[in-house]
Amino acid sequence: MINDTVIDIAKNLMNRRSVTPEDEGCQEAMKAFLSTLGFNNETMVFEDTTNLWSRRGNEGPVFCFAGHTDVVPSGPEDAWKTPPFTATEVGEFLHGRGAADMKGSLAAMLVATREFVRDYPAHKGSIAYLITSDEEGPFINGTTRVIDTLEARNEKITWCIVGEPSSTTEVGDIVKNGRRGSLTGDLTVKGIQGHVAYPHLASNPIHLATPALTELAQSHWDDGNAFFPPTSFQISNIHGGTGAGNVIPGELQVCFNFRFSTEVTDKQLIERVTHILDKHELDYDIKWTFNGQPFLTDTGALLDATQEAILAVKGEPTVLSTAGGTSDGRFIAPTGAQVIELGPVNATIHKIDECVKMSDLEQLADIYYGILVRLLA
Repeated sequence: MINDTVIDIAKNLMNRRSVTPEDEGCQEAMKAFLSTLGFNNETMVFEDTTNLWSRRGNEGPVFCFAGHTDVVPSGPEDAWKTPPFTATEVGEFLHGRGAADMKGSLAAMLVATREFVRDYPAHKGSIAYLITSDEEGPFINGTTRVIDTLEARNEKITWCIVGEPSSTTEVGDIVKNGRRGSLTGDLTVKGIQGHVAYPHLASNPIHLATPALTELAQSHWDDGNAFFPPTSFQISNIHGGTGAGNVIPGELQVCFNFRFSTEVTDKQLIERVTHILDKHELDYDIKWTFNGQPFLTDTGALLDATQEAILAVKGEPTVLSTAGGTSDGRFIAPTGAQVIELGPVNATIHKIDECVKMSDLEQLADIYYGILVRLLA
């Protein structure tokens, strides 16, 4: 595998059915590759999740490639044009689960690292890999646990590239230099169950909650800023009732989510929601799930090196963006690291017939190489 092309390595990883949280030997293959380049590999297993921390060098600054070997389920396999767990070339594209999210990125990272170490064996600082099999799942035993371990021994990452598929039309056209925070609320509004013909003997939680939910949906949370859009509130699930048409339900369950900017904190959002619910005099319980703080890398050596490398390879400047969902970068940025996301085109991720343009992976390897040169040569 050490002299394989980026496409060969991508195929090797994609042919492994590593549906989250399974790794299916992907990290062992990466360890074998990295060990030939002088990396020290450390496997960290937490519960059902396998993680890899691999490092070449003992000094700072530390440049880290971060990513995941797990993939989402394929869905009905007979709906795919090619077998989802058999990497298949179709014209210019490589098809299979994980092609874009994100085994293609892992292959590009490995090739870039190999070429850089061959060209600059006495490079500055350290190169590291932080790889998990728990990014697509509940994300509780993956990157966050590795970061906790590194922090406990004061092992710091300076710069980090997360290989999530950030690009929109062609590789490198978009770099995610931050992400919004995510906060989920599971609300239960309590009423009194009864017969619809005797509403005076019951209390309908749907009726009681509607004004409060309307106010939440219509509230203005912030204006965003130069890097982030305004904070958004969305109700994602709502359920009330027994299934019978003549029964007033005893409770209403509502799930909602905030994607929030750096203009507001999770604590402030919780306080405002609680104020609105209390103002409407609801009897309720609420469970909060904090999924991550917003993070932003707006200046610094990593962003400069990335923009320069993309321009050198593509001949076009990149666009910075904080749009989209969350990523494992939210666990790394709070340590003080500069963090960006750079990977393939995301048009087919999590879909039937996921694929990536093979030349994009080759260019991505060139871009990663260029970043390493600018930071550590």
